[in-house]
Amino acid sequence: MNLIPLNSKQSESHSNHHGHTKVEKHTGQEEQPAPVVNISKAKGFQKYTCPMHPQIVQDEPGKCPLCGMTLVPLSKAASHEGHGSHSSGISDFKKRFYVVLVLTIPIMLLSEMIQHWLNFHISFIGSKYVLLVLSSIVFFYGGWPFLKGLVGEMRAKNPGMMTLVAFAISVAYIYSVATVFGLKGMDFFWELATLILIMLLGHWIEMKSVAGASRELELLVQLMPDDAHLVTGEKITDVKTESLKENDIILIKPGEKVAADGIIVDGVSYLNESMLTGESKPVEKIKSDKVIAGSINGNGAIRISVSHGAADSYLSQVIKLVQDAQKSKSKTQLIADRAAKWLTLIAIVAGITTFLVWYLSGKDLAFSIERMVTVIVICCPHALGLAVPLVVAKSTALSAKHGLLIKNRTAFENARKITTLVFDKTGTLTVGKFQVVRFVTHSDKYTKEQILQYAAALEQNSEHPIATGITSKAKEMKMELPSVMGFEAITGKGISGIIDRKNMMVVSPGYLQEKFTFLTKEEVVKAEETLVFVLIDDDIAGSIALADEIRPESAEAIKTLHENNIKTILLTGDNATVAKGVCERLGMDSFIAEVLPHQKLEKIKELQSQGEFVAMTGDGVNDAPALAQANVGIAVGSGSDIAAETAGIVLVNSNPKDVVSLIQFGKATYRKMIQNLIWATGYNVVALPLAAGVLYKMGILLSPAAGAVLMSVSTVVVAINASLLKVK
Repeated sequence: MNLIPLNSKQSESHSNHHGHTKVEKHTGQEEQPAPVVNISKAKGFQKYTCPMHPQIVQDEPGKCPLCGMTLVPLSKAASHEGHGSHSSGISDFKKRFYVVLVLTIPIMLLSEMIQHWLNFHISFIGSKYVLLVLSSIVFFYGGWPFLKGLVGEMRAKNPGMMTLVAFAISVAYIYSVATVFGLKGMDFFWELATLILIMLLGHWIEMKSVAGASRELELLVQLMPDDAHLVTGEKITDVKTESLKENDIILIKPGEKVAADGIIVDGVSYLNESMLTGESKPVEKIKSDKVIAGSINGNGAIRISVSHGAADSYLSQVIKLVQDAQKSKSKTQLIADRAAKWLTLIAIVAGITTFLVWYLSGKDLAFSIERMVTVIVICCPHALGLAVPLVVAKSTALSAKHGLLIKNRTAFENARKITTLVFDKTGTLTVGKFQVVRFVTHSDKYTKEQILQYAAALEQNSEHPIATGITSKAKEMKMELPSVMGFEAITGKGISGIIDRKNMMVVSPGYLQEKFTFLTKEEVVKAEETLVFVLIDDDIAGSIALADEIRPESAEAIKTLHENNIKTILLTGDNATVAKGVCERLGMDSFIAEVLPHQKLEKIKELQSQGEFVAMTGDGVNDAPALAQANVGIAVGSGSDIAAETAGIVLVNSNPKDVVSLIQFGKATYRKMIQNLIWATGYNVVALPLAAGVLYKMGILLSPAAGAVLMSVSTVVVAINASLLKVK
């Protein structure tokens, strides 16, 4: 399950035979997937995020590029408030809210308009200056996050919510101060105080909602334990996880989290990997099995040989993939971003226009300013700006917890368009573990045991499932394998080498037909099995039959896809008889057999030319060209290939039901985005005219505080809707 960096060396000696080839460039997607690189630096797993824009996550402290706010630590342990990464920002808004609340009470009591409405009078010498001082504290202390945000947005040349709020409260404050020092009109202090109070409360509630909607990434970070038990001879010492290096031996006690990727060297236990792969059942792990950092140990104590440092662990790179995917922008998000920028401009223009219309029509300065402030506040594009990013943050982190790694946001969102799903057979619809069911000799010169022995000697240089099946059978029979000279791969056809001064080859039926033209297909393939042939000095010496068990989940997955009107096609390099058998047993629409890797690419193009929106699933190595060409490329299985894949989406498990979950989750995610966009834009369409005062003659008029409430509620609704997203 270990991820590897892009620059890691992969063994090339296994030849890519039996249909393997390797492609390293991605050319078929709309959006280039982010590369998998080391997630952490010397500081380990410490991350920093913006309290107002949780999709911003980076390795070092600094300023948010969207609003200019200081980034806060993405803590590994949740705070007492339960919101971890956002606790600092939440606490700050909470404290400012209560201070402003206390100050707002005397401000309202000293305001002439409130006294007039409630029919009481409070006045003393210097009362208007007391009101000025209290309001100034509210403006500078309570309004500081917005004023600071305005500066940040201006520096980033990205005016938005903070700019609008800061502009609104500044206009209200400056006008009110002017009335204290001689300008005719009624002050605006109580409106200013209630506006800032409501904005602080709204942001406090909103940030708690945002934190809940984006917490899955933090949960992934929390999976990595701080400490590990390092074994040195007979001595066991506790060390920091980030200090572990390759080949260190660590002890994992019952119930503890695994501190590093590695291989079990002693002990047996069941490990819970559900937070990493989505596999709900604990997985039995014995000596020589791989384990993943962050998984939870069962009742057995195990010792692990560390495969690599924390920065290169599977969990580290999953977190990096999640961060990169959250930062990347699909077409939907780009549209939302443009709409938010336009809304900011509309708010400013609409606010100024509203002021001019009312003032020039004869209304006093205070009324006109109040309408302008209300329009600007109510048009803050925060809900629209968060509509898509919150769903992105939630969906990307949530999918990673279920073994669905999104490397390309556009590919993920396009899952809803899929009309045809093309499956590779081996390791996807089948278990991928070939077992030798029969080996025979076709020559009097060699026994069937020698045929298996020669084949295993050649195949030991390969990691292909067929090779693994043959070598496993040889090990089971305790055969000693002879040495091989001049090993060579024949792409898509087989392998060759020299054993005991004889030219040996293990080849596919397709190669056999090309070499021996007198053979018919029926003579070569006589059963629903995968056959390879052993050639010695260009003569057919024997054959080996292997069988690969169909996954029990495959039939259900195909059935669900058909219920969703998605056609299923089997595309395999295996022979037609085997492909037909699998296709019929699973109820698939059709199959294409005996294709080489480059031919798979052509088949995908052919389907696309017929108007199909094609998704391709495969193991990500020999299927790389087809994965790149497909509208949606889904790499299924082997986690060790993730970093080098060209697919836009990676499924950690080889379960075909995960493909169904991916498509359904992609549809659900897109629905959430559209729902949020409709709400955010619809709210502004209705609220802006009310704020401007179009129904003033009917007695309907929104105050700045009411506008602030509506703006905050709209954002909270968007955050809550995003948090309801679930993986089925």
